Parts: sequence; structure tokens; C-alpha cells
Amino acid sequence: MAAEAGREGEAFQEFVRCTPRLGGMVASAVGYRSGGQPPALHRGLPSPWLTLIFSLDGPVTSGLTLEQARGADAVRTDIVVGGLHQSPAYIIQPEHETGVQLALHPLAARRLLGLPAGALTDQLVVSGTEVLGARAAEIHERMREQPGWEERFALLGSYLRARAAAADEATPVRREIVEAWAWLARHRGAGTLRGLAEHVALSPRRLTALFRAETGLSPKQAARLMRFEHAKGTVVRAFAAGAPADLARVAADCGYYDHSHLVRDFRQYTGVSPTVWLAEECRNIQAGGHRNGEE
Repeated sequence: MAAEAGREGEAFQEFVRCTPRLGGMVASAVGYRSGGQPPALHRGLPSPWLTLIFSLDGPVTSGLTLEQARGADAVRTDIVVGGLHQSPAYIIQPEHETGVQLALHPLAARRLLGLPAGALTDQLVVSGTEVLGARAAEIHERMREQPGWEERFALLGSYLRARAAAADEATPVRREIVEAWAWLARHRGAGTLRGLAEHVALSPRRLTALFRAETGLSPKQAARLMRFEHAKGTVVRAFAAGAPADLARVAADCGYYDHSHLVRDFRQYTGVSPTVWLAEECRNIQAGGHRNGEE
């Protein structure tokens, strides 16, 4: 378990990472805590991971647009389940917040959530109790009572392992989709649909239909997310180290046609340019808060 905290006067941010022991079903587990800061906007970016958040200091307030997030029809829930999406979620960060955020492998959704990831695409955010049931609400309350991060992670990990063990194996993920996801991950989103289809011995049309039903995205959309995740991580690591991000080099190294191609993807997935996004997220990055999905 690792912790990083940043303090400035009475304002603080803390991010605590735990190495999940869930057989690859959970890519990362991050505890977060902040306080003493004015409410701010945070963009929950698309990624190749499902999102599961247990908020321990009031509900997470979000929306498809900034106007929705700040309005009466904002989504407010203490347990957040988020599917794969292709535009940012707008989240209002309150003055004080505490919680645990997990990055779940999309192909583990059947075992951990009880449904395929493709069933989560109709809404940007779903209330966790709608998906996980009343037991999740009990775990949420017990997590709030725990004295520290180690106990919270242990409780949540035990709960998820129990769900996975009890999952119905009658409808496992098709092996072709498992291999297709692994192939895309190995290539970090590079390669062609035809090459992927040949690799898993399916026609491109059949592969796309099965892949979308399981994950909610087409193989091409998933590949773009993986490529963007790689590029974003490269930019963030450079920024955190105090070095200017060479977007042209990042674009070339991550499989983009050119600098403008990378900027277009950044605008789609964040709603702003790379420079504006880095400025918005500067404090979170410096405090170590941009490694969800990375261990």
C-alpha cells in the first residue's frame, strides 16, 4: 500500500493506492481524501476500465454535461458504477470528499457486477445499489466505520472476492472476446480490425457484434480508448516530473498519425485541449491522483 499527500495551508489532498489481489479483475484501487478547497469541476475521463466508487463523505454529483452536474437533475449516488464511455463525465468536487475508487476489467463485470459491461452503456453513471443490491449498501456503511485505509481496502476486497466466487459461470465471456481484448491491450490500441478478426478467427462483423454486446464498445472504439490511455499516461508522467509534454513525440510514440490527431482525441475524451486539461488537473496530478488503472 502506498500513500501520497499534498498540503498547502489547511487545504490537502491524499491518494492511497492498494495493490488489488483479485486475479486481474481489478486494475487498481485508490483511496482519496481532500479538504479545505473550494468546490471545483473534475472531468471523469473515458478509459478502458469500468469505474466503481464507494464515496464515504457524501454522494458523488455528476452529469453528462457541466450544466446537468450543476443542476437539479444531476446524478447523486454514494456508490457509483460507470461503464465504458467516450465522453467525459462532469463531476462536482465538494470542499471535503473521501472514498475508494476501483478500476475494474470490463471482462470481469459478469463476476463482479453480475452483468456484462455492455449492459452499462445506456447511462453514464448507475447507482451501485441498483447493480449490486442491498449488500453493497451494507458494505458502504461498514467502510465508513473503519478506522483507516487498510481496513477499508480489506473489507471491499473481501466483498468483491465473495461476489466473484459466487458468480454464475453458466455464461462466461466468450474466449474469442477475451483474446480480442488481450490482443488490443498488448498492442495498446494499435493494429487493424481485420488483423484482430483474423487473430480470433471471426469475421470483422461478427467480432464487432460480440465485442459490443460484451463491453458496450466496438473493437475500434476500445482500441482508441487504449491508445488514448497510453498517451494520457505519458503526458501526465512528464507533467508530474516537471517536464514539458512533447505532444508531437507522444503522438508518434503512441500510434497517432500526428500531433493534431492526438489533440482531436484529447478534445473528444476530455472536452478541452491537452494544455487546458493539464491546467485543470494540475493539483490532482501533483498529489498523485491520476494513476487509476495504473499500478
